[in-house]
Amino acid sequence: MRTATYFFIFLNLSLALFEEPAVYPLPFLATAVLEVLCLLVFLGRLTHFAKVTLHSVFWKDTKNICIMVAILLSLTDLAIYGALRLYNVRSIRWSRIVRPIFLINFAESRQIRRAFRSIRNTLPEITYVFLLFMFSLLMFSLMALKLFGERNLQTAEGLPYFRNYLEIVFDLYVLVTTANSPDVMMPAFDFSSWYALFFIAFVIVNTYIFMSLFLAVVYNNYKKHLKVMLGGACD
Repeated sequence: MRTATYFFIFLNLSLALFEEPAVYPLPFLATAVLEVLCLLVFLGRLTHFAKVTLHSVFWKDTKNICIMVAILLSLTDLAIYGALRLYNVRSIRWSRIVRPIFLINFAESRQIRRAFRSIRNTLPEITYVFLLFMFSLLMFSLMALKLFGERNLQTAEGLPYFRNYLEIVFDLYVLVTTANSPDVMMPAFDFSSWYALFFIAFVIVNTYIFMSLFLAVVYNNYKKHLKVMLGGACD
């Protein structure tokens, strides 16, 4: 039963790869039939679970309510989307965002819910580190605007360089991943090699210090919450 449930959950999630818009789209009828099949399996599994569970317990479990609501929303969206296609009206399958609900709320997904709950409990404790990182990013962006914004520098494509604050924030955010290094600093470096010190300081502070600190806080808190939950499950 667990293997069959996971298979149809995986199949339901995989439909997003073949539904429009997709790189390899399948006919709407094919994806619709597969989705209805998955929803029928989910409904059958839920019905089976209701048969072996006390009526009062079943209806008090929010996981069961979430599954029923997700099935209803998926069927409603599928019917509306199909009706609109008959009249050549372009629309979007908005119910695809509720498909992960099946992965989380079935009884077979206890371990996934445990990991999800640990992540949820970890988020408030990493907020302070994240806010410090964002403050550092915003301050470096402001310094970059003051350093380079008034020098009329241009990128290799001839575009203005570091003159819009929001664009600077985005470029430096990408620099944290080093994905645009060293391209992002070349216009400033060509103007004066001393400006490389600004980008070196930014990478040291944000990439090497803040990202390492952020990773350590996430790992330690996630490990702590997971250990508490596993201990409670064993008790």
